[in-house]
Order: sequence, then C-alpha cells, then structure tokens
Amino acid sequence: MLIGALLRVPAQAIQRRLIKGLNAAGFDELRLPHMAVLQFPGPDGARPGTIAERAGMSKQAINQLLRSLEGFGYIVRSDVPGEGSARIVRFTERGHAAFSEMVDILRDIEDEWRAELGPERFAQLKALLFVVWDSPLAR
Repeated sequence: MLIGALLRVPAQAIQRRLIKGLNAAGFDELRLPHMAVLQFPGPDGARPGTIAERAGMSKQAINQLLRSLEGFGYIVRSDVPGEGSARIVRFTERGHAAFSEMVDILRDIEDEWRAELGPERFAQLKALLFVVWDSPLAR
C-alpha cells in the first residue's frame, strides 16, 4: 500500500469520529465538509482566502462552507477596518464551544491510539509525523 492511502484512511477515520462526537455533543448541524474550515488551526482570526488555501479549496467553495457555518451560528465574518473589502472570520461562543469539543475528542482519539499501538510506538509515530510536518515533504 502506498503512503497516500496509509495517511488518508486514518485521517478520514479521525474526521468521521470528530463529526460523530460533535453531533453527539449537540453540534448537530456539523458535517464532514465543515472540517475543511474547522481543521487545525481553526478559522478564528483568519481570512477566507487563508482558510481556502489551508484546505486546498477554492475561495468560492470555502465561502459556501463559511455561509453555512455562519447560518448555524458557529462563526461571524466581519470587515477588516481600513482594508477595503477584506473580511475576517471569528468564532462565536458556539464556535468556540465546538472547537473546544473537537480538541477533547482528539485527545480521546490519541488516548485510544496510544492504547492500541502502545505508548512507545505511538510516541514514535507522532515523532515521525512531526518530522514530516516540519520538512519540505509537507509543502
């Protein structure tokens, strides 16, 4: 199996688990496509173009997701003072609560992976992923 599948399958499983956990915690409107906006480091304080770039999506597609999240009360978009038509995304109280829940779910997932792989192998996995994160391979 090639590296793409070996990285993609666990990432997709984590995203599905996040949505399932968020829905169970009362954030019923969130769906997998919203993860493009909510993924680390989150949209709070970012411009839509930056969020689109992080997600590898068009600005139009991200703006559609932002409209959805805004309609559900997770974010607000506002003008950047003195910068013409520039917009910035901010979490609402509900958005902060959902993001906090995501962090809790991710900690639970890490605990489960650590238990499954063993503490030493999990630490090795995480260390190797940090090496890739900081290398030109991830750019």
